[in-house]
Amino acid sequence: MIRFIIQFSVVSIFLLFSTVFAWYEGSAILDNPWEWKYSTPFTQLLYGVVSNKNDISQLDYFVYAAKFQPTFPIIMVLCCLYLVILIGFYILKQKNYWFAYYLYFLSGVLFLFYYFTLHSPTIGGHLLASIFLICGISCGLTSLLVHLKLIRNSKLPN
Repeated sequence: MIRFIIQFSVVSIFLLFSTVFAWYEGSAILDNPWEWKYSTPFTQLLYGVVSNKNDISQLDYFVYAAKFQPTFPIIMVLCCLYLVILIGFYILKQKNYWFAYYLYFLSGVLFLFYYFTLHSPTIGGHLLASIFLICGISCGLTSLLVHLKLIRNSKLPN
């Protein structure tokens, strides 16, 4: 339990700091009105066309940072993924086969994120797509290895 708390705390701190830095870097969208049409999906969902910088949603800061300064958004994605896997492992540690199914599902979600970011015109979008692909493959292979281990140990239910 103490290892879980330590890991959760350290990764949460990394997530907090990377979120603050990404939010700060993304605030540069306020100075680039020509990008408002392409980098404000949340604001456009709420208001339609963005005509004033005061209308821009805080979530769009992260979109802009991910597109043009992807270092901290990538750290955010990796921290979130680590936390999701850590919490899933902790909750499902007594039921290894459920953890393998959980990793299969997570792999599918990551491949879906990869699909949606694949055709991004920016370097940040390509980097995020690569991260999603690599993490999706890693989750899929890990779940396969867990299943093979369970089959070898004859612990897989019928």
